[in-house]
Amino acid sequence: MQLHNKVDKRVLKEQLLASNEERTTISFYKYVRIGNPQIFRDHLFLNWSELGVFGRVHVATEGINAQISVPTDKLDEFVQFISTIEFLQGIGLNFAVEDNGKSFYKLTIKVRDKILADGLNDESFDASNKGQHLHADEWNALMDDPNSILIDMRNHYESEVGHFKGAIAPDVDTFATSLDVIDQMMEKHKDKNIMMYCTGGIRCEKASAYYKHRGYKNVYQLEGGIIKYAHEAKEQGLENKFIGKNFVFDERLGESITPEIIAQCHQCGQPCDTHVNCKHVGCNLLFIQCDKCKDEFEGTCSPECQHIIHLPEDEQKLKRKGIDKGQNIFKKGRSPHLKFKHAGVKEIPDMPGMREL
Repeated sequence: MQLHNKVDKRVLKEQLLASNEERTTISFYKYVRIGNPQIFRDHLFLNWSELGVFGRVHVATEGINAQISVPTDKLDEFVQFISTIEFLQGIGLNFAVEDNGKSFYKLTIKVRDKILADGLNDESFDASNKGQHLHADEWNALMDDPNSILIDMRNHYESEVGHFKGAIAPDVDTFATSLDVIDQMMEKHKDKNIMMYCTGGIRCEKASAYYKHRGYKNVYQLEGGIIKYAHEAKEQGLENKFIGKNFVFDERLGESITPEIIAQCHQCGQPCDTHVNCKHVGCNLLFIQCDKCKDEFEGTCSPECQHIIHLPEDEQKLKRKGIDKGQNIFKKGRSPHLKFKHAGVKEIPDMPGMREL
């Protein structure tokens, strides 16, 4: 009984890129008590493997968080399967806005302490006392209320390429870091309408309960996040108040919600919102790079990294031996040689650490 994928990831990526199979990218989450996450994890892996599901899934005693792609011709079977799990019956599925079928190349399901790293002590507050969910039409209406403050609950490398008009965002690397930063900055605004949004809704689900516990009176969250908002706005003919690209945590690294490009190449400053990882695997920095700079620097983030990728492989291994740069993916553009990171975006004077978008 095989419960893990053992094929080299480079082979799997090549297979995915060469495949013409139509696949549908989906995300969903559910906060629910799971008695034995390991057994549940193995059950999912066996059944989803048979269906050809790829993706990244976290399971914990507090629930499930899944970003996956399903063969389109197996989509009905997939929905039928999850309906056999009582607590997933009728769950809302977020379908990708812009999908090339190349979002994931293998199935990874991990048992974690939490389905989302939030840094919170859940026993210290009532996590079920969440904020009010708003659909796209309700969200647009409340955005127009002068008593509303719109907060982007995502990280700096996400809000940089796309965001709601007039939102403010913490200049942070992780969701866990953002919670206290936002709380400190919003302390004097506890009577206002606090509107929060994220990619698919999971971050706001926990954050809204935390802020209600902290004394915020009117807390709202975007139902289904940016992904569902984009679908609802299009289906209902509403004004789409989100501009730019929605950053996603898969091989696509983004999906265009509107055609505007609001970010810039971190190397030359030209309009660009294409994310790449530095080709020097010992660096792996996630940053924005235009086609011109991609050619000039051969997909690397700096002349130093460009030099290293031309060294013999054994020399490259010696240079990166004992150095873990894997987490650079969460430090997008935070490097002194990238001059155009957040260029032109100013901090809010009375809210240090918050950026006006």
